[in-house]
Amino acid sequence: MRTESDRTEGPDLAALWDAHTRYEFETRDPEATLETMVDDNYVNHVPTMTGGAGKQALRRFYSRFFIPCVPADFEVTPISRTVGQEQLVDEQYVTFTHSVEIPWMLPGVPPTDTRVEIAVVAIISFRGDKIVHEHIYWDQASVLAQVGLLDPRGLPVGGAECARKALDRTQPSNEMIEGW
Repeated sequence: MRTESDRTEGPDLAALWDAHTRYEFETRDPEATLETMVDDNYVNHVPTMTGGAGKQALRRFYSRFFIPCVPADFEVTPISRTVGQEQLVDEQYVTFTHSVEIPWMLPGVPPTDTRVEIAVVAIISFRGDKIVHEHIYWDQASVLAQVGLLDPRGLPVGGAECARKALDRTQPSNEMIEGW
């Protein structure tokens, strides 16, 4: 773990990641987003294997399939952040309306105009003051259930309540366990 003296000597990883996500979700600027990354970078949205490796692939991904395809009401609420020497982990509560096609999350699925709530974990690796990789995780079964593509009845799958539990520990636990 970084000590206070380490923080003053090395790059501020949290500020670098915050700038990167600001370029993605607020200014929606693919080139500014790419400038926060090393040339041999890669992004992997683990549930759908979307993203890319290298600036050329990521330029295409960010400019055509990610940034313009983020719903207008996409909102990220931080839950926790852990910062190490060369890596940062964010746990987030994400909400949006599936009002546009989202090829990076729901490839090939037309908008359903459904509200979605998910917990997301982002693991970001850095080299100096640039991002090397992003591994982004979310519960795809929950997303599919919320947009009506997966019937959770009889399956051990939850919906928005799974994300809400990440925000509020007082939400019920063990409801899927018969006889609890």
